[in-house]
Amino acid sequence: MPTTPSRALCLCSGGLDSLLCLCVLREQGVHAEALLFTSPFFADPDPVIRSVKELGFEIHSVDFTPDILALLENPPSGFGSCLNPCIDCHARMIERAWALAQEKGFDFVATGEVLSQRPMSQVRSSLNRVRNLSGAGDRLLRPLSAQLLDETAPEREGLVDRSKLLALQGRNRKPQMELAKHFGIRKYPAPAGGCKLTEPNFCRRLRNLREHEGLQDMRLIELLNHGRHFRFPAGSLVILGRNRADNEHIRSAMRGGDVIFRSTNVPGPTAIAIRPASEDLPAVRRLIAAYADHRDIQIVQVSEMHTASKPELYPEPVADREEFQPYLL
Repeated sequence: MPTTPSRALCLCSGGLDSLLCLCVLREQGVHAEALLFTSPFFADPDPVIRSVKELGFEIHSVDFTPDILALLENPPSGFGSCLNPCIDCHARMIERAWALAQEKGFDFVATGEVLSQRPMSQVRSSLNRVRNLSGAGDRLLRPLSAQLLDETAPEREGLVDRSKLLALQGRNRKPQMELAKHFGIRKYPAPAGGCKLTEPNFCRRLRNLREHEGLQDMRLIELLNHGRHFRFPAGSLVILGRNRADNEHIRSAMRGGDVIFRSTNVPGPTAIAIRPASEDLPAVRRLIAAYADHRDIQIVQVSEMHTASKPELYPEPVADREEFQPYLL
């Protein structure tokens, strides 16, 4: 092994495998740092950052949203069961990680992938395709399954000791759980994708947005994570808050041409119509009346505010939510 520690930049999702990747390398003297890709398409990054820092690792964050949007247009390897271009997405992550690694003086990049843990994206052929597409070649190390895979440059060059790497394979999580105890990792999420592009409901909204407004407006991408989404008969996109956090986000998202709706005489949700068609506005007011907490009253006062204008009030009879089910995305 070299006298100065080798340096590894490790892709980190916050799941147990990626945390183990960091720890396995550190245990044999490698200076390992974490790289977290963030996006509205991914889970909240804060728990990942906390987990990595609690283990004593430095973490770098990179916005991956532009990369995903590009892949959604035309993924070379196609989609999974939803709008998830997993193989191409992972290859792009490693490509960007290797570029950053070279810029910052790291010797190689590493991931927490386990051979055959996932039936499509982590079989040997998929791992090889990701390696080749990424451009990182054999500067990519997968420490948890390294002894089952081809030897890499860091192993040949003595930057890591292959005999101290692992040979994990398949979906059995017990070896990882034992390793977690060994490294003192007490909190980690249950195994799950963490990518919203694998969720059918989220992808239905995303696909609809791509077909109508397109994917160029980051504000609309962010709104995919908030509220109930409706597509009204004349084509208007309406997002209706489900809670206070949604309502606040919706109000802050207003831009020129949008319309904000809320009830004024009873508690209720806030809604935003994105540059709506005028013929849809009466139906949106009924939507507010349907979802307001109207209690015993029969009329909901609905405020309709256009950009740079004073709100107008409309008395709306209490409506039935079932009326809007055909528009719900």
